[in-house]
Amino acid sequence: MTTSVSAALKHWPFADFLAAGKGLGLTDPPVIDGPAGPTVVRDGRTLANFASINFLNLQERADVQRHFLDGIARYGLTTGGSRMTQGICRPHLELERELCAVTGKERAISFASGLLANLGFVHAMTHHMNLGQGWEIDNQDAVFVLDRDAHWSLWKAVENLTYGRQLFAFRHNDPADLNRILSRLEGKKTVVVFESVYSADGTVAPIGTLLDLCERHQALSYVDDANGFLLYGAENRPFAAEFDALRRADFVMVSFSKAVGLEGGAIAGPADPMLAFELLSGTSMFTAAMQPPTASTATRIMRLLRTEPAIVDGYLRRVAVFRERLAEIGFPPHSTPSYLISVPAGDDTTAVELKESFLARGYLVPVFFYPAVPRNKPLLRLILNAGHTEEHLDGFLHTLADLGERVGLGGSR
Repeated sequence: MTTSVSAALKHWPFADFLAAGKGLGLTDPPVIDGPAGPTVVRDGRTLANFASINFLNLQERADVQRHFLDGIARYGLTTGGSRMTQGICRPHLELERELCAVTGKERAISFASGLLANLGFVHAMTHHMNLGQGWEIDNQDAVFVLDRDAHWSLWKAVENLTYGRQLFAFRHNDPADLNRILSRLEGKKTVVVFESVYSADGTVAPIGTLLDLCERHQALSYVDDANGFLLYGAENRPFAAEFDALRRADFVMVSFSKAVGLEGGAIAGPADPMLAFELLSGTSMFTAAMQPPTASTATRIMRLLRTEPAIVDGYLRRVAVFRERLAEIGFPPHSTPSYLISVPAGDDTTAVELKESFLARGYLVPVFFYPAVPRNKPLLRLILNAGHTEEHLDGFLHTLADLGERVGLGGSR
């Protein structure tokens, strides 16, 4: 059955946009069958998967699966309505309390995704609401200062703020530039926004130094910890000092799709703002929440990662070894030793060739192009999965070395 195309659609240039994109590799999204883990079945082929953000692969643990199924039996599959009109489901309440225990904050609120958490935060912190009889709040005079490399969801959230008046940006991970901007904003209601670990290249913020500046200039701090949550902070792990300082942030956003390996997001912070966010965020009240069994299982996994530190310790040791092996074959990753491993992939044409060649040989390797990274400076963005076998890793490294030689990248040192 075919459908007619509205004549009005001719005013929108989607067809031209798609025609140009096909020459640059745009296709229909591939179809995934089965779970996404260390391997993935894509369009009928099993591929070693270096793209999955579910990198601890806890979804395959039998106890985690049983907990999820028990959650279905106890709580059902849906919230059935807004937490403001019907009430908060107990699994969400328990998750938020557990998050407060992890972050040291007073109160938390969960969202269907980290993106909605970011959108809701900015909306609440810049919104004017008058409910009558003196019940009013006006945050329209707020000023936001973002790291230039902040995630798309954060820039999307602030896109209606006037740049140079309500919105400023500081150079990536540059405390001196942040200090310069904050010095010009003395006395204003200012919020500084940055990430703990940046997803494109794996860089880690100088969290303590940036928070020092926020405190000195009396600016609120909002740290997007989507990528670092429950991985770093222990003294025996990388970036211990940075993540110890994270507890000083006013607000912390987390994602449950990375270390936890499920879906959803949350913000934790001081009690009064967080309660007000129930009304002011909008993205809690006007859209669906996480499914109750997902929230319950996220709480179970958070407790698991706190009580069984060997899960993360072992994973990070494998990451360190994998980074060393990349350097040994002439593909040194970004100098920041995080689990988000970025490797330069030449120019855009070379990167497309690499991506297609990896697929042909059975490896799903994500390549980041503009706007995720600067123009014509693509990166291979690799995520080691806890379930990868040594055969997966050996095969990938051998393939990378071979393909790199063919396209003129890398080389043994």
